[in-house]
Order: sequence, then structure tokens, then C-alpha cells
Amino acid sequence: MNNILKTSTVLLTLSLALSTGAAYAAPTTTSAKNNAAQTTVSANPKTFAIEINGSALKETGFQTTNGKEPMVPLRSVTEALGFELTWNGQTKSVDLINGAVFTTVKAGEDRYSINKMNTTLGTAPQLVDSILYVPASFVSEIIHHNMTVKGDSIVITAANQEEHMTKTGVITAVNNEGKYQSVQIQGVGTDGIVLNVGEDTTIEMADGTKLALKDLHIGMTVKAEHSMIMTMSLPPQTPTYKITVLDEQKQNDLLGTAGTIEEVQKDDEGNISITVKGSGLNEQSQQEVVLRISKDTALINTDGKAVNSSELVKGAKVIGFYSPMLTKSLPPIGTAAKVVVDSVQQ
Repeated sequence: MNNILKTSTVLLTLSLALSTGAAYAAPTTTSAKNNAAQTTVSANPKTFAIEINGSALKETGFQTTNGKEPMVPLRSVTEALGFELTWNGQTKSVDLINGAVFTTVKAGEDRYSINKMNTTLGTAPQLVDSILYVPASFVSEIIHHNMTVKGDSIVITAANQEEHMTKTGVITAVNNEGKYQSVQIQGVGTDGIVLNVGEDTTIEMADGTKLALKDLHIGMTVKAEHSMIMTMSLPPQTPTYKITVLDEQKQNDLLGTAGTIEEVQKDDEGNISITVKGSGLNEQSQQEVVLRISKDTALINTDGKAVNSSELVKGAKVIGFYSPMLTKSLPPIGTAAKVVVDSVQQ
């Protein structure tokens, strides 16, 4: 590495030629060089050897005198961990993806996208001698692998996918468009958890019948096996290894309304109906709907456990799932297939 490392903070000329060892920038034009704000880091920076899963990496990291932490070469480190890198010419950034983990890096910006959610590390990526470097904490905080700094060495080991957690809940949103796909369970908006789905994620029925992401719909109760590592966003996001649909039968056309119970009615025969007012979970869903509770209506909490109809009280926070077959009254009336009651309501 040169004694004086020069790094450009201007990204308009940044493009990557993805070849062995690092993320590179295309040659900078003369006019761009003249307009670029050149930053010179300290001479003779401390050099760090990098070890990944027991093997020494050819490239090294470095830390300047005023640097908060060591910097590591983005491409060589992430490719060794199984990531695929793609240069995004429109946004002048690098997209990285490995299964259900995906992120975006842009030189000069301390803003790292974790599955569409942004976070900071206190240090921006740096372009040094046409190689893009990221802070070492990127490995542990953004792409969720084990990283330790020992003296003048950076030791990285792949996360053990056997270390996982299991959560059960009802699907409230499915994003199956583009490369960043996900399923939200246990709540809507900032509640619940977002399960990031990748090519390696297994999706199936309880009897082992294989499914695709397009087969999942709101209202399904699922069990998810996911990483122990989650983002600090709201809702938190996590890579997911397996999603199992627990419902015996799939209902593809359910609508959903998340809100509070405005009214509870009970007739002489003990039949219950509830008026739910809030927001619809998709375009066809109602903001306000009256739902009849039948013997076939599943009443559960956010963890998928059965609850008693006595929890259907005015003011309770619920998510009601129902068929599109509704009356034309205002509000429309239908039969609930499933009602999720917030078990931690105030």
C-alpha cells in the first residue's frame, strides 16, 4: 500500500469493475479529478492482516492515526463470505446479496442499507487507490458475521446458521417483488418482525409440501426459523432459513384490517360480532368492517396461540382476516376467518 493513501469523496465518477480481490472504480477523467475533493490520509497507516474462516486473505486492511477503526477491502472480504456484488450505476453504489442478507454501500457516505433500512457505523466507506474499503464493524453489524481485531490481525468467521430462533405469527404483509423479498409477521407498521427471504430460504406446508414465496398470503399462520441477529430497525429484520405454514388449508383471497374493536355485539344465541376500525392490509381490505365470529373463526394472539372470545372487548387491538364476500352495507359485514388479538395491549 502507498505511504500516502489518497481517497476521493466525490462519487459521480465512481463505477466498479468487479474483478478478483476488491471493488474497483473506473478510471477518473481529468475534469472529474480537477473537481474532486482529494483527501489525504496519514502516512504509514497501521496495516492489518485479514483471516477469513482460517485462511489468510491476500489483501490487507489499514487504520489511520485518526481512524475510529480498521478498514477492510469490501469485495475481497465479502466475496470470501459468499456475497455477490453488483455495481449500481444509477445510484453510484454497490449492492451485496447473500441469501436473505442484502445491503448497499456507497463511498463517502456513513449510511449503510440493511435490507432497505439505513444505519450508520461512525465511519464512511473510503475509495483508496481504486479499492473500496469499509470499516471492520461492517462485517459484524451489517452482514452479520463474526469479527474480532487481535493486535494487527482481523479475524473473520462466517456466522453459524445453526444458531437460530423460532417465531410463530400471522402474515400481515408479503413483499415478493424485486431482489429484496420479505414477509412480515406478528404485527403491522413498526410492530412485529420482518423475515427477509432469499434463494436459500425453505418455504413449505406443515406436511412438507414445498411452496414458493408467491404462495404466501396475509392471514396465514406461519412458523419461521431465522437468524439470532436482527437489525435495530422498527420493525426488526432478520435473515430467514425456513418458513412453515401451519394452517391446514391455504386461503389465498383473505383480506385484513388492523385496528381496534369499536363495538362488540352479542345476540340472544350468544353469537358475537365485532366492529374493527383501522387500516386495510391491502387494496381490497376495508378500513372499517363488522366481523361475525363463527365456530370456525381462529382466535389467536400475536404469537399464534389460541385465546378465548372473552378477549374480544371494546378497545382491544386486533387484526381481523376475512373473505372478500362482504355485504354492501356501511360498514360492510363479513365472517372472520381469523382474528389476532394483541396480547400486550394496554
